[in-house]
Amino acid sequence: MLDNNQLLRFTTAGSVDDGKSTLIGRLLYDSKSIFEDQLQAIENTSKRKGHDGVDLALFTDGLRDEREQGITIDVAYRYFTTPKRKFIIADTPGHIQYTRNMVTGASTANAAIILVDARHGVIEQTKRHSFIASLLQIPHVIVCINKMDLVDYAEEAYNKVIDQFEEFSSKMLVKDVRFIPISALNGDNVVNRSENMEWYQGAPLLHTLETMHISSDINKVDTRFPVQTVLRPQSDEYRDYRGYAGRVASGIVRVGDEVTALPSGFTSKIKTIDTFDNSLEEAYAPMSVSITLEDDIDIGRGDMIVRTKNQPETSQDIEVMLCWLHNNPAKPRAKYTIKHTSNDQKAMIKEVIYKYDINTLDRNREDKELKMNDISKVKIRTTKPVMVDPYRENRTTGSIILIDDTTNETVAAGMIV
Repeated sequence: MLDNNQLLRFTTAGSVDDGKSTLIGRLLYDSKSIFEDQLQAIENTSKRKGHDGVDLALFTDGLRDEREQGITIDVAYRYFTTPKRKFIIADTPGHIQYTRNMVTGASTANAAIILVDARHGVIEQTKRHSFIASLLQIPHVIVCINKMDLVDYAEEAYNKVIDQFEEFSSKMLVKDVRFIPISALNGDNVVNRSENMEWYQGAPLLHTLETMHISSDINKVDTRFPVQTVLRPQSDEYRDYRGYAGRVASGIVRVGDEVTALPSGFTSKIKTIDTFDNSLEEAYAPMSVSITLEDDIDIGRGDMIVRTKNQPETSQDIEVMLCWLHNNPAKPRAKYTIKHTSNDQKAMIKEVIYKYDINTLDRNREDKELKMNDISKVKIRTTKPVMVDPYRENRTTGSIILIDDTTNETVAAGMIV
């Protein structure tokens, strides 16, 4: 199984011309993470377009017709590996109409790279992207101050952006913010250290990503095991086997632990922890295992096994920061299917408490209509109790999605507050 320390997911966000595609291209190009045939195709396209060198932006603009139009749409996922770590990049567009794409791409990220043009400093889009990163509780934010070559690699320009960013980010919940002066076009401080900025003593971007400590990003305290399915093999070898299969959402499960099954509230002890290959003494997030208990308890899909002395809140009324993803606005008091871990049931949006103005971060308590890209605080009522933790403590048990029953489309994603 892949050790979670090896895999880092990061999202990139920036305004339209901040050089996001060039930065990702530079990362892939300089870290030798591109196949020969891809490189050849991009070199040919660059020549055809009359560029002197390789147009690095072409690495991320995956679809040819999208490349021809010169726009990047939706969320593109890129994968690359260095000897130290595996990476998944979620590349999301910068325009305001793509707020939902950024929420989608950033929801599982360990880190967010926010690009700022050294000439323009912190602008509205920088604030919006940083706000979404803090809302999604992305543990690490790297502010890449790009186009340093256009301000003569001046330290003053770098410090000015830091001052601007820190002034407004003090209101947000971001634990770890780092600043790196770069030129994506020329490769300064992306993979290799820049000779043009001797005054910068920090590490280049790739080294920062490779060495970032992410194992503490997972909640190891609150044991949560949502049951996905019940295993009853009925074979001669496993005649009486009854295992509860799923993925450990957080915390650690150990043989002998006293646990409670929710929502029933029955308690037992963990008898065995099994994988396809062998049995374990303990398992931790995000491992997929099958758990057997000492006692025969009625447990099904959607139930949750937790430590008896450390339980989530069980409620039918939850408050959620909701990002509306669909073209059609929310229907008042309409029923949706809510998906929370392995639990699916019916729910309705009972009340819209306020909407965020994404540009000013003001709260609007008058406008109650949820339209595409709106981020709002709402009250949701479910038909049966759900076992929830606040999103800031547990990104797995603290997140939900809503599905429209008539179209089967995902219409909203939410973080429980």
